Amino acid sequence: QVQLVESGGGLVHTGGSLRLSCAASGFTFSRAAMSWYRQAPGKERELVAHISSAGGSTNYADSMKGRFTISRDNAKNAVYLQMNSLKPEDTAVYYCNANWGPYAHWGQGTQVTVSS
Repeated sequence: QVQLVESGGGLVHTGGSLRLSCAASGFTFSRAAMSWYRQAPGKERELVAHISSAGGSTNYADSMKGRFTISRDNAKNAVYLQMNSLKPEDTAVYYCNANWGPYAHWGQGTQVTVSS
């Protein structure tokens, strides 16, 4: 059974940092591309960052470039999102996504709230 469990969310002030983690199980993690998405209240879910299965390629949404860093540890079946210089508009539920072949799976999400 595929499981993605996010952690690390919380409440921070503007300019602060958080590191999100996603623990994966139930599939061959090293074969899956991993992504972080987020969804703010009243808005559609949007891609935050993506990392290839081996970790050699990363992509970011324009508004996150230079502030967020996605990484993975295939030995620990985990993917991370380091978020720096957080802004109130980064407030959202952050979701971990695993994708391989025709399959895509989601975690339950972790809340990130940035106060002004």
